[in-house]
Amino acid sequence: MTAGKREAGTGSTEQREMTGAEMVIQAMIDHGVEHIFGYPGGAVLPIYDELFQQDQVQHILVRHEQGAGHAAEGYARSTGKLGVMLVTSGPGATNAVTPLQDALMDSIPLLCISGQVPTSLIGTDAFQEADTIGITRPCTKHNWLVKDVNDLSRILHEAIHVATTGRPGPVLVDIPKDIQFATGIYTPPQTSPRTSYRPNLNGDTNDIAQAVEMLLSAKKPVIYSGGGVINSGPAASKLLRELVELGNFPITSTLMGLGAYPASGDNWLGMLGMHGTYEANMTMHDCDVMLCVGARFDDRITGRLDAFSPFSKKIHIDIDASSINKTVRVDLPIIGDVAHVLEDMNRQIRASSISQDKDALGGWWDQIKRWRARNSLAYKPNDDVIMPQYALERLNALTKKHKTFITTEVGQHQMWAAQFIHFDEPNRWMTSGGLGTMGYGLPAALGVQIAHPDALVIDVAGDASIQMCIQEMSAAIQHGAPIKIFILNNQYMGMVRQWQQLLHGNRLSHSYTEAMPDFVKLAEAYGAHGIRCSKPSELDAAIEEMIAIDKPVIFDCRVANLANCFPMIPSGKAHNEMLLPDEATDEVVANAIDAEGRLLV
Repeated sequence: MTAGKREAGTGSTEQREMTGAEMVIQAMIDHGVEHIFGYPGGAVLPIYDELFQQDQVQHILVRHEQGAGHAAEGYARSTGKLGVMLVTSGPGATNAVTPLQDALMDSIPLLCISGQVPTSLIGTDAFQEADTIGITRPCTKHNWLVKDVNDLSRILHEAIHVATTGRPGPVLVDIPKDIQFATGIYTPPQTSPRTSYRPNLNGDTNDIAQAVEMLLSAKKPVIYSGGGVINSGPAASKLLRELVELGNFPITSTLMGLGAYPASGDNWLGMLGMHGTYEANMTMHDCDVMLCVGARFDDRITGRLDAFSPFSKKIHIDIDASSINKTVRVDLPIIGDVAHVLEDMNRQIRASSISQDKDALGGWWDQIKRWRARNSLAYKPNDDVIMPQYALERLNALTKKHKTFITTEVGQHQMWAAQFIHFDEPNRWMTSGGLGTMGYGLPAALGVQIAHPDALVIDVAGDASIQMCIQEMSAAIQHGAPIKIFILNNQYMGMVRQWQQLLHGNRLSHSYTEAMPDFVKLAEAYGAHGIRCSKPSELDAAIEEMIAIDKPVIFDCRVANLANCFPMIPSGKAHNEMLLPDEATDEVVANAIDAEGRLLV
């Protein structure tokens, strides 16, 4: 233990006097928080002083507050635990807005503790003052400004309760500097926090019985699962797998739900949506009963709303009542925690006297097999240049024997990773879904590696996205986190270029990167290891080298410059209007665009 440090107590059970800064650390200890991602500044120095004097909570120094938030998100998503970030006032808090909104969109439990100028200076435009509560109100589940040190412990406990229960999400506690110095009474967490937030966990029994009847009577059923299954915990994924087996139901998933059902499972259709598989989207379009579990019918999934799954009765399980009927009107809403509802549903299915129409279900599976035969993820192999799909196929194959966690940035590489890296377990896939945040993947990988020090953690990146938070390589070096950055380098902002080609007459306005860094030299500058590969024949050996090195690695994988990500549902089109790779010739694409640049297919 460093000289001058004191051991903080374990979980407290009695009220006692302490400073506000001490309360922050004690609350983290009492709630089992082991890591905080942060960046110091004047308005949080009392808290940092307390961090220095204890050994139970480890602080991970990042290089930018946005990195702190994404690292806490990766930590939370890979563990199911609370992620915690600590930032100073003013620019520290405003830099936290992007990860807070990202966590809100993707339902990630995140606590942001922000410093604030002393209470006597609030509203005077003091140095590094910002209206943090006003700024972050739209991008948090709830936020608090602490005005009395005796309220601080209660607020911290309530904030953690709100962040981690119901539909998880981000919260923020803004603590003025004088409150951190002040002395008050710390109250330990109660079994039932004093808060009006009481999410409903159990679904209505009669509604669940009706859902079971609809599912077992269906001739063309499908299960559409989302990130809510993973957020509900390991039991929910297990119960989802049981449900699929009980009814021999086909199952698809959103980007955020990958891993809840194993990609190796016989009933797996692949991801659905804008870049989903042909079989998943066609099954969603033609089904007669759809069970939506922990998903929210976002626009990347539904396509054209008035043509979304037009023949189906829809059942929606979600813990968030505000998500019900927000976008798609459903026939049967069930408000409750996914694990609780699925447990009741499976029990009722086992006890049900309703017999499935095996002939109809068999015919449905025959149709799905014909859709699968289209091989919608096919691509043209190339012996001279690495195709991005091939790079991820090989990455997937060579990492299967490891305990692997994948994060991504945002763009073409993200969609290819979702298509070609297969997840058989939940919590192994960390990506920015709702907000689509470029720069997410590297700091998220740092957070995952801190949580799982012995795991193989890989950030699948693009050459543009990776540069947005590249400075967190320094944090990875400092904290001994051997993350691997696998860059699909095509010299373009790939998804921007693809849309410009398809929707804007191939006018590539500022989507080509003309001043690309030497990623190998950049890795070496940070003290990491750099690898470059441009030949398919050398790819496997280079990936094995990356895996074997016990330090951070930047892998510059030079891929085909103009490859497009297919399948693709053009914006505003229905699921049965997909553009498939074997149809996406230049002539077809050209004929599919009208005079105003809109896709006609």
